[in-house]
Amino acid sequence: MRVLDLKNTVINIKQEFSGYFKERDAEINGSLLALLSGEHVLLLGPPGTAKTLLASKICETIEGGNFFHYLLTRFSTPEEVFGPLSLKALERDEFSRRVEGYLPTAHIALLDEIFKANSSILNSMLTVLNERKYHNGKELIEVPLFTVFGASNELPEEDESLEALYDRFLFRYRVDYIQHEENLEDLIFKNTEDFVPSTKLSIEDIKEIQKRARDLPVDPEVRAIIKALRRELRNSNIFVSDRRWKKIVNILRVASVVNGHTSVDRMTAVLLQHVLWEVPEQKEAIRKLILDRVVSGGTDTGKLKLDVLDLKNSIYGCLQQDLPDLVACNKCYEEERRTTGSLKSSRFSGAKVQRSLTFDNALDLLKHHTEFPTHTYNFGLDYSNVNSSLNFESLAEQFRRKYGFEFKISLDYGDKKLYEKEYENLEERLNYFRRQIQEEEKALEKTLRENIWVSGQDTQEILMKYRSKNTDVYEVASNLNDVRLLLEKPRVFDVIIEKAGEVAET
Repeated sequence: MRVLDLKNTVINIKQEFSGYFKERDAEINGSLLALLSGEHVLLLGPPGTAKTLLASKICETIEGGNFFHYLLTRFSTPEEVFGPLSLKALERDEFSRRVEGYLPTAHIALLDEIFKANSSILNSMLTVLNERKYHNGKELIEVPLFTVFGASNELPEEDESLEALYDRFLFRYRVDYIQHEENLEDLIFKNTEDFVPSTKLSIEDIKEIQKRARDLPVDPEVRAIIKALRRELRNSNIFVSDRRWKKIVNILRVASVVNGHTSVDRMTAVLLQHVLWEVPEQKEAIRKLILDRVVSGGTDTGKLKLDVLDLKNSIYGCLQQDLPDLVACNKCYEEERRTTGSLKSSRFSGAKVQRSLTFDNALDLLKHHTEFPTHTYNFGLDYSNVNSSLNFESLAEQFRRKYGFEFKISLDYGDKKLYEKEYENLEERLNYFRRQIQEEEKALEKTLRENIWVSGQDTQEILMKYRSKNTDVYEVASNLNDVRLLLEKPRVFDVIIEKAGEVAET
């Protein structure tokens, strides 16, 4: 089967299943990918959530596929899972089972209450799940099994054998009851049991996919994501076995082959959220880690943000002058009082309000004055005589006479030239980042559309996270604009000071 035909086949299967199994997109994706990559799926959740039906219908997508379903209890015997003893073999003093119709001949199996398997079943099951072999007396049988669906209401208890069984299930899903009313209504009044998948995969198709995936390259970004995730998980005391990591890389390769990709790209790493958690409570935290890693590739605005802030703070530090006394804006005080009601204390009871109306450095005061040139001020936080308010020029003269304070807001010629050059460089970088982010976002949307394994919810969240980079660009642009004003405004401030001097002379 050609790659395009294969991809379209899987898309058609997904669409058929999504029409019947509501709110199960992630489970459908995982079940199909597990089938194609030869891995197993664990469905955790209460009874009545269509776990059995989903597994049986997945089996029906295989041409000529055999399905085996059994509910395990602690009293289940090997005969119920692997087949009864052969009486003819016993007559020949041989131990052998009749395995037709049982687990050793199934392509897909569903084992309900998987963790209630007893030791007499468990050892043989582990070999079947991992090596796809079954010891039937003296004979070693090759098992055609692609996928086992394990269903359970609870996680296994602390038992070394059950932990080994749990580790064999690469895909893990927490299945809940349907949440949305319209989907529940659809389920209740629609005969889902009558659903028969019309699109089929042949056993040869599945084997061909696995063969193509074996040597598919993995992008360096994905390798870095996996190594970083392993470190972060270990730091959180979440340990993923070496066997699981190897299988994880294989499913990423299979997913990429079906997508028609020539390598495993970082978007495919989104699938890791379903294969790394040990208990359901870890799922969201791990999902966030993975999405952060996936989105962090490409253009990184973090360094640019820091460089702009450093330049802004450097210029601000050069222009900064501590005022000899606190200055308050009367106009802002009056507006605040009308908004909040009568203020009993002239110093305000709220520190936030006081900070918004007072200034302790010359630069902030001058910036406020250039924005609100008609506002008047007093100093010493004396609100008792608002009528004696001073305009800025008079305030500057009072500071000159009372404290000998002169407003001197200017950069040295050499510093100014250096800062202007750095500003121009940062502006060029900002424009470059804008173009890069726009191009990357278009490419990202295309990649997500082409990747059939990324769910709609994951797509929306990835795009939302990526678009936050635009917010970073707006923040950088705003700070860079402040830098431009800081480089230009000293000339404006010089005019203000000159006017203040003219007032003093007259």
